[in-house]
Amino acid sequence: MNSTMAYDGHCAEIVTQTGLLASGLRKEGADLTATVPSCPDWNLAQLLHHLGEAHRWVEEIVRTRADRPPPDTALRVLPRDTTQSPADVADWLTEGAELLAATLRATNPDSRIWTPLPSGSPRFFARRMAHETVVHRADATLALGADFTVRQPVALDALDEWMALGSLPEMFDFHPDRRELLGPGRTLHFHATDTPPDAAADWLVDLTGDTLAWRRAQEPAAVSVHGPLTDLLLLIYGRVPADRDTFEITGDAELLEFWLARVLFG
Repeated sequence: MNSTMAYDGHCAEIVTQTGLLASGLRKEGADLTATVPSCPDWNLAQLLHHLGEAHRWVEEIVRTRADRPPPDTALRVLPRDTTQSPADVADWLTEGAELLAATLRATNPDSRIWTPLPSGSPRFFARRMAHETVVHRADATLALGADFTVRQPVALDALDEWMALGSLPEMFDFHPDRRELLGPGRTLHFHATDTPPDAAADWLVDLTGDTLAWRRAQEPAAVSVHGPLTDLLLLIYGRVPADRDTFEITGDAELLEFWLARVLFG
C-alpha cells in the first residue's frame, strides 16, 4: 500500500502520538477507571494496556523477523483493575513506543516478516502502529473529556491507510457481511472542509463493482459528507456519530449509516 508518509515519519509518529497521550495522562484528574465512550467494553486502563502491549507485540515480531505471530493474549485479555498510577502508565507507554520505534528504525523496512495482511515487511507495521496509536489516543482523549487534534499530514495518511485496508479483497474473508455493501449506485464522498486545495482531501468510496474500492477524488456520489479533517477521521473510524453538527451530509444518509455500520474498525 502506497503511503503519503515515509517510513521514518511513521516511526517518529508512534513516539509523538504516544507522547501526546502520556502528557494527557499526567494531568491532574486522569481517571483510569473511566469508560471509553468509543470502546465501551473497556475502561481507560484497559485501552492503554492494549495499546502498550500492541507496541511490544509488534516490536517482538520485527526484532525477531518472525514468520508467524507470537501469542497476543496480553493485548487481548485485559483486566479492568490496575494498581498503576496514570503517571506510571504514561511512563510504561512511552517506554514501549520508543522501543518499537527504535527497533523499526534499526530494521531494513523491506525485510520479510509476518504481517496479518499482505505486505510482509516492517513498512506495514510502522504505518499501522502509527495510526493505531493516533486512533487510540483519540479514544483516550474522548474518555478524558479533552479535545482531540492531529496534524494534517498524519490525518490524511491515516484516512488513506484505513481506506486501503478496508478495500483489500481479504476483508471479505474476515467480514463476509461486507459483501452486502456492494450494489448499483452506491458511492460515498468525503470532503475535508479545513484543508488547502493542494491537500486533495477528498475520498470517493465506490461500492458499485465486485469489490470495495476507493480513490482520492472529488466526484458526485449518492451521499456526500463535508466536515473538518479530524472529524472525518473520527467518523470513518467509528469514533463519533454522523449526526455531529460539524458534518454537512447531502444525499442518501441511510447508505452512509449502512456503510459505517459494516466497516467498523477496532
